[in-house]
Amino acid sequence: MDYSVVIPLFNERDSVVPLHVELTRAMAAIGRAYELLFVDDGSTDDSLDVLRQIKSQDQNVRVIRLARNSGQTAALSCGFANAKGDVVIAMDADGQNDPADIPLLLAKLDEGYDLASGWRTERWQEEKFTRRLPSMAANSLISTMTGVKLHDYGCTFKAYRRDLAQSLNLYGEMHRFVPAIAAEQGARIAEVEVGFRPRKAGTSKYGLWRIVRTLLDLITVKFLSGYSTAPIQVFGLIGFVLGGLGSLWTAMLVLEKIVLGRELGNRPALLLAVLLVVVGVQFVSIGLLGEMLARTYHESQGKPIYVIKEEF
Repeated sequence: MDYSVVIPLFNERDSVVPLHVELTRAMAAIGRAYELLFVDDGSTDDSLDVLRQIKSQDQNVRVIRLARNSGQTAALSCGFANAKGDVVIAMDADGQNDPADIPLLLAKLDEGYDLASGWRTERWQEEKFTRRLPSMAANSLISTMTGVKLHDYGCTFKAYRRDLAQSLNLYGEMHRFVPAIAAEQGARIAEVEVGFRPRKAGTSKYGLWRIVRTLLDLITVKFLSGYSTAPIQVFGLIGFVLGGLGSLWTAMLVLEKIVLGRELGNRPALLLAVLLVVVGVQFVSIGLLGEMLARTYHESQGKPIYVIKEEF
């Protein structure tokens, strides 16, 4: 098998058939052995029935149904683990990625790169202030924090060498940070300009809560990529700064007591503020340590973050 196209989907019954037609045309033009691997992430509409019909008519199609909705990261991880092709191409099922751009990604791999990442240059041209500028700011923040400079971290449309795709350990919303995770493994990464098309059917799965989850995962990626083997560099620095400020503050209060004669025991607001700072630091620390424990748990046991209900 030369190519595996992995398509995670959730409630995309109206988009699957047009996408299959376009993918079949694009892959046939390439003229190499391929498979289309649809990963149904617990859809509650008729997506699975549509996939069954497509499968009955096209032997290049494989379908994996997850037992419950586990999120796009889990669906992608499942697709990567079960892909048979030497090259794995990932794309969304909503029709916004153009299958005709697949050769552009493959050309970069032929140049020696391990990962070719799509860059949707025409995205949200009509919504510059509400969506395009915030997206640019987010991508700039992620690039700065991870050290991997890309214009479009949110683009699922990517081509991977299979050994790289199957070596990625993804959790939470970390499919957005695949380039940063791949860079930690020494992968050569290229960015390719690809087209962007408005969604014609279905509804967007993005919302405010996903933004929050993405920001939390960005902190996790930064921590794991830079400090997973030396957490004292983070926690020690936080403790040192807070301890230093606390000591300085205590010294100032003691000085006030000695010089000005002010009471120290009647300031509940100060005690509350200090308590909130301490508790906040504890929660962040526990969260980061919890991420490390979860990563160790899954990798040491080879335990996937998804459950396959059936494959056909």
